[in-house]
Amino acid sequence: MFDLIIRGDQVVTSEGTGRWDICIRGETIAAIATPGTFGDEQAGRVIDATGKIVIPGGIDPHIHSLWHIPALEEGGEASMTDGPDTVSRAAIHGGTTTLLDFATWQPGQTIEEAINIRKQDWTGKCYADYGYHVMLQGAIPPEVLPQVGEAIQDGYPSIKIFTTDITPSRRGRKITHGHIWEIFKILKREGGIGAIHAEDDEIVMHMYDVLTREGRTGFENMSEVHNSMSEDLSFRRIIRLAEHVDGTPLYMMHVSAATGVAAIESARARGFPIYGETLHQYLMFTHDHYKRPNGQIYHTYPSLKESSDQDALWQGQMNGAISTIATDEICCNLSTKTQGHHIDDVTGGNAGCEPRVSVMYTEMVTKRGYSLRKFTDMVSTNAAKIMGMYPKKGVLAAGSDADITVLDPAERRTITAARLHESDYTPWEGYEAEVWPTLTVLRGKVMMEAGDFHGDVKDGKMLKRKVAEDIRNRPAL
Repeated sequence: MFDLIIRGDQVVTSEGTGRWDICIRGETIAAIATPGTFGDEQAGRVIDATGKIVIPGGIDPHIHSLWHIPALEEGGEASMTDGPDTVSRAAIHGGTTTLLDFATWQPGQTIEEAINIRKQDWTGKCYADYGYHVMLQGAIPPEVLPQVGEAIQDGYPSIKIFTTDITPSRRGRKITHGHIWEIFKILKREGGIGAIHAEDDEIVMHMYDVLTREGRTGFENMSEVHNSMSEDLSFRRIIRLAEHVDGTPLYMMHVSAATGVAAIESARARGFPIYGETLHQYLMFTHDHYKRPNGQIYHTYPSLKESSDQDALWQGQMNGAISTIATDEICCNLSTKTQGHHIDDVTGGNAGCEPRVSVMYTEMVTKRGYSLRKFTDMVSTNAAKIMGMYPKKGVLAAGSDADITVLDPAERRTITAARLHESDYTPWEGYEAEVWPTLTVLRGKVMMEAGDFHGDVKDGKMLKRKVAEDIRNRPAL
C-alpha cells in the first residue's frame, strides 16, 4: 500500500522522460512504475498529472536569508533581510524544495559556533529542506584551519571564499591567496569543494577609485567596476592555485561574464573538476536594465554585463561550463532594495526563488528547445550532485526523497509581485511564464496544491552532505 501515487505522461526520471507512476510511501519514493502496475486502490491518494511536467523538486544552491544590510549613513540602523520562513514559503510555491544558505564565520568564533548560530536561525523555521555552505572571510587564524576539515567531515563540505571585498565600504570579506592556498589543501585532503566568489580585488577597487575621481558614482555604472576583465583574471588565478593543490574541486558562484565561462571551459578541457553556477538575473538582464526606473532591482554582485556575456552563459550550459541556475536570493522589500544609489552602496541579490523554475522552463524549454532532462539538470539534479545531496535529492528514483514538482502548461502566468509570496517587488514583473507549479511535494507531504499552501515551518529538515568522489576528481557533469 502506498500513501500517494502521482501518474504522469511527462515524468523526468533517472531513466528518461516518459509515462511513469511515482509511488510514494512515507517520505521516500518506493517505486517508479509503468502505468497500470498498481491500481488506484493500492494508494491512499492518486493524483493525475497527465498533460503536466513532473520533475524532482527544485534545488536553489545559493540563497541568503537573514542577511545583514548595512546602514547607508553613519549612525544609521542596519537591517536584516527576510528569514527562512518567508524565503522557503516562496520557494515551495515556486516548486523549489531544497535551499542552501550560508553559515558565516566571524573572527573570534569557531566554525562550529558559526554553524550553531545558523541552526538557531533555521531550525523549526523553514518549510523546505536546507543546508549550509560555510562562509569564511578575511584573515583565517591558523587555529581555525583544522576546523575547516572538521566541518567538511561533519557534513558541510562546501566552503565559501571571497577573493574581493566587493565594495570599499564592506571591507573584511576578501581572503588572500596565501590563506586560500591553505584552505585548498584542506579541501583536497578532506573531500570538500571551494564555493568561490571570484573577482580581482585590485581591479575592482581601482575602478571604484577611477569612477569616484570622474564623478560617475551612480549605480548605473556598476558594470565598469565589477567588469569582465576582473572575472577573467580572478577565475584563472584561482583555478591555477587549485590546480597546484592536486586539483582542488571548485564551484564558481554567480558566473556573470563570457570570460568566466571561457576560464571554466579551459580548465574542464584539462580534466579539472570545476563547475559553474550562474543566476537567472544574468541570463535575463544586462547592465542597460540599471537605467530603468528602480534599476537597482536587477542588480546583484558581480554586476550585470553585456548581451554577448548572456550568449556565452547560455552556450556554457550546453557545453558543461555552467551546471546550475541559482538566485543569490536576498529577500527584502523594494525600499530596502532601492535605498542605495551609488556604486558603493547598492543592495545585492534579488527576490527570485519563487519564479526561478517557471522562468527557466520558459527560457530553456519553450524558447530554446532544451530537453526536459536538461532543464531538470539545471534547476535541480546538478546542484544535488555537485553539493553532495544526490541521489537523496534531485532525482525521481526509488529510494530518493519524495520531493516532486508538477508544472502545468495550462497555468500560464503573467508574473506580478502581487501574486508572489516573497516581497513587494519582482524583477520579473510582467514576464509571461509558460508554466507554473500546481503541486509541490516535500518528502511525501503535499506542501502546495493549486496555489493552496499546506506546509508547516517545522517541515524543513537540515541536510548533512558529502561530495561524491567522481565530482571531486574530474568534471563529472
